[in-house]
Amino acid sequence: MADDKALTPRAEDFSAWYNEVVQRAELADHSPVRGSMVIRPWGYGIWEHMQRALDDMFKATGHENAYFPLLIPMSFIEKEKEHVAGFKPELAVVTHAGGKELEEPLVIRPTSETIIYSMYAKWVQSYRDLPVLMNQWANVMRWELRTRLFLRTSEFLWQEGHTAHATDAEAEEETLRMLGVYRTFMEEWIAMPVVTGLKSDSEKFAGAVRTYTCEALMQDNRALQAGTSHNLGQNFSKQFDLTFQSEAGAEEYAWNTSWGVSTRLVGGMVMTHGDDTGIVVPPRLAPTQVVIVPIYRKEHERTAVVEKAHELRARLADAGVRVKVDDRDHLNPGAKFWEWERKGVPFRLEIGPKDLAKEQVVLVKRVTGEGEDRKAFLPEAQALAELPQRLEDFQAQLLERARARREANSHRGVKTLEELKEILDGPGGFVYTGWSGDPAVEERVKEETKATLRCIPGPDFRSPNAPERCIGGGDSTMEVVWAKAY
Repeated sequence: MADDKALTPRAEDFSAWYNEVVQRAELADHSPVRGSMVIRPWGYGIWEHMQRALDDMFKATGHENAYFPLLIPMSFIEKEKEHVAGFKPELAVVTHAGGKELEEPLVIRPTSETIIYSMYAKWVQSYRDLPVLMNQWANVMRWELRTRLFLRTSEFLWQEGHTAHATDAEAEEETLRMLGVYRTFMEEWIAMPVVTGLKSDSEKFAGAVRTYTCEALMQDNRALQAGTSHNLGQNFSKQFDLTFQSEAGAEEYAWNTSWGVSTRLVGGMVMTHGDDTGIVVPPRLAPTQVVIVPIYRKEHERTAVVEKAHELRARLADAGVRVKVDDRDHLNPGAKFWEWERKGVPFRLEIGPKDLAKEQVVLVKRVTGEGEDRKAFLPEAQALAELPQRLEDFQAQLLERARARREANSHRGVKTLEELKEILDGPGGFVYTGWSGDPAVEERVKEETKATLRCIPGPDFRSPNAPERCIGGGDSTMEVVWAKAY
């Protein structure tokens, strides 16, 4: 979507900025199907790097990929009462196929617990068949009323892990292990720091015993639930007769977990690092980490400059850098600069006739630190040798910046509801308070502030050093984090 107008500044209207920048960076566009998006190559390239990194992490923890059907019998969804109650408003249902009305309606998967555990019930007979550790990469459909590209769409891409275990302790260990995998990925790859914690009962996944979450703070000081990991207990096993013979010879129900992240992470990346110029892509996720722009005014200069650009590309590629030469003739250098800036490429390397003569290049960094020059004139050999480390430094810098911003907007030691409301009506951010565990207090805060309890933070999720006072009055038993959220 070509558009030369300046982006709406984040400080003026963050929502408008986000909608504009996602389309101008060519991440995604609205499709003719209500609530669904088209993910464009640049956006899909970022998602592919997320997939590859996560897939390697899943396999390193013993999980295998499988694939389960898109269509699920309605009777399966209805078996788990909490599950159907939680998802019913979002279900898309197929009632006709092949020109005939179906005997039983089919649901386009909103999530796959029901169909997966029905299959596990066929495959598991003995404790020797456990654990079952599977993941699938798929699309899902949840009929959203209000949609926003990447953050909340009716159809989206994700992974969903589903496991079966012989004991509750093993299932809990798995749930927390995958929460840790998500946190590592979000911080080391997206450079997006997260608070991990336990969801309250009112906020947990429909059908789960416990839900753990990764909560990130966006630049507008709203929270984004970036990923969740659920201990499902035996709820689904009992509905689908997922049993096994224990080592002692008794028949027992298996213990299940499920966990997932989605293309929402692309939106989280945009809102964590983007600026008023465009998006900023962390180097580990960037489809192109360095773009080389040859610059020439006269046609006779073109051949030598473009040849040098491709020589530099080959040498950087040999060093493991994802690099592209932009030698399009119909665009001037300024238009190319603007395009790659808005797409968030970490580094731009410029080469012109004078640079050829001096055996130097111009290296331009997408984001700089305080007191750091954005543009550097470097000897060619030095630039090529240093670029892999500069990319790693850039990645670390983005995480450090995001973590510092989150901490500057985290409010601790808040004791009264009035103080909580003042913060949430003003600057916003993460607000830490005491809580008694009373659902009525949680509901009151939600009604009066429009904020939700994001999590009970770890590592023990029950905060032995909790504040003495509950935000609703009386004694506190735990510390919790509140925020307005996406």
